[in-house]
Amino acid sequence: MICAVLLGAVGADGQTHVDLLLRGGQAIDGTGSSAVRADVGIRGDRIVFVGDSKGVAAARTIDVTGLVVSPGFIDPHAHVLGDLSSPEHSANECYLMQGVTTVITGNDGQGPIQIGETLRKWEAQGIGTNAALYIGQGTVRREVMGMSDAQPSAEQLIRMKALVERGVNEGAEGMSTGLYYAPGSYAKTEEVIELAKVAAKYGGVYDSHLRDEDSYTIGLQGAIKEAIRIAREAKIAVNISHIKALGPEVWGQSTQVIQLIKDARAEGLRVTADQYPYSASGSSLTASLVPRWAEVGGNSELLARFADLSVRPRLVSEMEQNLKRRGGAESLLIISGQDRPLIGKRLSEIASARNESAVEAAIEIIKAGGAGVASFNMQDADIENFMKQDFVMTGSDGSEGHPRKFGTFSRKLHVYVNEKKTISLPFAIHSSSAMAAQTFHLTDRGVLRAGYYADVIVFNPATVADLATYEKPDVLATGMKYVIVNGKIAVEDGKYNDAHAGRALRPHLTGVP
Repeated sequence: MICAVLLGAVGADGQTHVDLLLRGGQAIDGTGSSAVRADVGIRGDRIVFVGDSKGVAAARTIDVTGLVVSPGFIDPHAHVLGDLSSPEHSANECYLMQGVTTVITGNDGQGPIQIGETLRKWEAQGIGTNAALYIGQGTVRREVMGMSDAQPSAEQLIRMKALVERGVNEGAEGMSTGLYYAPGSYAKTEEVIELAKVAAKYGGVYDSHLRDEDSYTIGLQGAIKEAIRIAREAKIAVNISHIKALGPEVWGQSTQVIQLIKDARAEGLRVTADQYPYSASGSSLTASLVPRWAEVGGNSELLARFADLSVRPRLVSEMEQNLKRRGGAESLLIISGQDRPLIGKRLSEIASARNESAVEAAIEIIKAGGAGVASFNMQDADIENFMKQDFVMTGSDGSEGHPRKFGTFSRKLHVYVNEKKTISLPFAIHSSSAMAAQTFHLTDRGVLRAGYYADVIVFNPATVADLATYEKPDVLATGMKYVIVNGKIAVEDGKYNDAHAGRALRPHLTGVP
């Protein structure tokens, strides 16, 4: 239950003075508690008052009667490193319009080597949302070993560990991996554990795109067990990125996966997950179909293997198997790439038009520069099963060409709270705010509470909606009336006002200077 709390700044008139008062709303504080009628007072960048506003004087008052007031949403998995680092896209408007006030990027092992430099650039340039970073294991491995699939020497491992340590000391959340992707996939579990131990020493988080979400290598359940092993042996909190059962061979395994995680949590391990509410994943055509051994040495070596008649038959055969895992050529929609006329077409359609097999068509696309794909290979039953768990957060995995970048958080409210009633509104808000703040050491954020940063959103839950589709993936969501970032209004009356009120966040990890 929300109780009135006043923090300082009492004037000579005996009243508490605030810059902004949100009056008359239904407050859902992010902890999972139900809505209560409460006013919210903001001064500077902090919430200073939650409760009955009697005795509070405000420079500006906004009547939010009939609307929900909640903490701003936190996205633990957003591919916005390039956006935030670009003056043209640093506003992060597509996230603000979903009610997202904080994002974490550098996921899937792709975090930059220069953490401190990146954070300082954001601060100097200005960003629309708060943002934090991971140091990427894939990036670290490539820096030290290139695209080799060899196992590191003692000296190479020392160099990789030093890069992870420097990244955490410069402000990284911890370390991310993309164990499905090259070159991260070339690392054995033991190598990952050694790097994770470095982040663990400072209280950092290990965030992992699993080695397998289907049946490519060790299988979905095997990959979950690997993540749990890393949590146990590195003594680190593990978050499983975009948890899913990806493909016909693993459909229905959400129940077994959930039990594995519950057992690990009962053991005392800190294991969480995030999830986006879509039935299509997003990846590249190369990552979806090409076996990792064929990428050893980089793109030039891959192209050489396509041309090598002694290797090509094996490569084509394994790509055919991977296409089957994906549900066939009809399941792959081209969503980005250099060959713009292909965007919006299924691989099956392209192959038919060219009068060639789907794999041969895919090879030609890859040779011409590759393409991003939406891969329609998840079932609603698994999506909803994961979503209902108290250890699963909302995360967009937002990337070019997929509607999740513009619609994830709004879709979760629109479809799974309002329409399907899979989860309640307080549950959805908790999984999109406080849970992420607690998991990723985002101190004083994620809860509607006096003393916390004023990342606050105001919306009508009945009208929140995602408008982005696979055909038109970059349409802004609707329904957010006000979005406040660090005490400054960024979305007012449903429109972005060009504010760049976000901050580069450095988590409060133990042992970091």
